[in-house]
Amino acid sequence: MVGGPLSGRIIKSDVCVAEGMVWLCAQDARFARAYERTGTLPLRRKPEGFAELLSAIMSQQVSVASANGICARLVAAGLVDPSRVAAASEDALRACGLSRQKIKYAYALAAAAIDFEALRELPDGDVIQTLTAVSGIGPWTAEIYAMFSLGRADVFAHGDLALQEAAKVLFDLPARPSEKEMRAMAVAWSPWRSVAARLLWAYYRLEKDREGIS
Repeated sequence: MVGGPLSGRIIKSDVCVAEGMVWLCAQDARFARAYERTGTLPLRRKPEGFAELLSAIMSQQVSVASANGICARLVAAGLVDPSRVAAASEDALRACGLSRQKIKYAYALAAAAIDFEALRELPDGDVIQTLTAVSGIGPWTAEIYAMFSLGRADVFAHGDLALQEAAKVLFDLPARPSEKEMRAMAVAWSPWRSVAARLLWAYYRLEKDREGIS
């Protein structure tokens, strides 16, 4: 592990999101202009634990409808805790709609034996490191879990294409920033990077609708 004990804010309510947005607007007038358009930002808190991470893995590279169907079948089959998944046959998982690769990832997550309660107390970097050590969990999935399941206020999904595209438009950049460039930009939004992400996602949806982007 790297880093010391957990520090920084935990986003628990809409009040926390609003506080972060006030800070960001004071730092950059472009955030303020975007916020005027988006209005109140969503809290977007999600549950913690194995089932949430399993759902995130199942959602990778498939449509929302397909992911929802897979997750519903897993729930119906009672395959949403590590012991049940570890004991399940490949046929049982395949019957829920999992591909060969997703079956491998589900077994890997079950075998990882993540201590989800201990995860709450780790610094952001250690959370990401712990989660990405599991096959099937990349930086984006780990960052999303940290932001919305753990409520970390200063985490950002730097590789997210929607966030990159929103940053390009809002900050009038010549091209969509790379993950590395996005990481450098987001430093200025600390300690409220996850609120900046909420704003950029909301702004992206507005721009997408305005431009008719599919």
